Amino acid sequence: MSDDENDDRDDHSHADLLSLEDAIDRSLARRDALLEDRPATTVPLERIAGRILAEDVVADADRPATDRATMDGYAYAAADAEAGPLEVVDPAVYPESEPPALEPGQAVEIATGAPLPERADTVVKREDAVLEDGRLDGPDLAPGTYVYERGSNLAAGERLYAAGDRLDAADAILLRDLGRESVAVADPLSIGVQATGTEIHEGKHTDLDSPMLCNLLRAWGHDPDYEGSVPDEGDRVRERIDDLAGDHDVVVTTGGTSVGEKDHVIDALASLGEVDFHRVRLRPGKPIAIASLPDHDAVAVAVPGKPIGAYVSTALVARPLFTGERRPATLERTFGADVGLGPAGFTYAIPVTLDPDGKEANPLGHADSPLSVYEETFDPSVLSSSTRAASADGFVLTTDPLEAGERVDVVPTTALE
Repeated sequence: MSDDENDDRDDHSHADLLSLEDAIDRSLARRDALLEDRPATTVPLERIAGRILAEDVVADADRPATDRATMDGYAYAAADAEAGPLEVVDPAVYPESEPPALEPGQAVEIATGAPLPERADTVVKREDAVLEDGRLDGPDLAPGTYVYERGSNLAAGERLYAAGDRLDAADAILLRDLGRESVAVADPLSIGVQATGTEIHEGKHTDLDSPMLCNLLRAWGHDPDYEGSVPDEGDRVRERIDDLAGDHDVVVTTGGTSVGEKDHVIDALASLGEVDFHRVRLRPGKPIAIASLPDHDAVAVAVPGKPIGAYVSTALVARPLFTGERRPATLERTFGADVGLGPAGFTYAIPVTLDPDGKEANPLGHADSPLSVYEETFDPSVLSSSTRAASADGFVLTTDPLEAGERVDVVPTTALE
């Protein structure tokens, strides 16, 4: 019997289940060990998205290095304006200019991004400036108006990134401002993705999980390879995992993680190393496991076979192992229906679709949705097998029943990938 069929048979025994938060903690701890002393490669900033920093990044100087104007206009000392009109002196200051010295009572024309003269501390916008006969009518502005002050963005010695941080496209802006052309990043993890199940191995059922997992892992900045399938035979499952651990940093298996007669993955992992945890208080996706395989300095992630359960457990429990990020970003929306829950003590991941206007999250799988799986009580067991649920825009994570009109946090699928 596969873990697909057995996902709910052992619901009466919950004492050994790990909370979602504790599972994330253990995933992060396993990640630290996995990345320790990992080889690094220097890459240009245009190729950093999804990569893991191999070094701390510290600001070597204040940014900006001088006070700069944030508007086109006129720069002056606010205290001087109290005495009346200011003499506008030449030449105007541009971003590439060396600013002139200002005497008391003087102002200078300045462009956005240009350095302020040493005496100046304020900028009046060009459209607000009143000029007459080469003099600027003293504007009543507070010091610092339209000024990007020295060191206000970065202070010398400030640690901006830590080794292990995962970079994205926006990080290239800050790193380039630091004067970086490139950074040292950890080599991507080599990952072998292995399907288990006689029905898959013999071609009677389609492997729905492995392509999804490879895409997730690649989106997280790593290097997955699909390694085919293995039948539900204990010795062959164990030997296959052992072989893959010799070739990869991480082995990700699908199926065979529950307690049926043909579920051999957890026993195989226990014989090859140490199971960090098995079974999490998460539905769908409860029977996920992470293990260390010390003979090969490798890690194994065993996910359940039901496709939506595999996605949810990988994206919520295993994602921190691969990205270092504890929780993805969320969107606040209004929930569209009353939904009850099953046994207490679980975090339920309810798939939702978002209305085009972006205001409402409707539970996909509810009787009123395009996929009718349940009426009042959320049914993760059936929904976990529904490929239609893969069209969800996101998930609502909850431990309590939900009511129509309630405000909820939606984890969009785009934030998981």
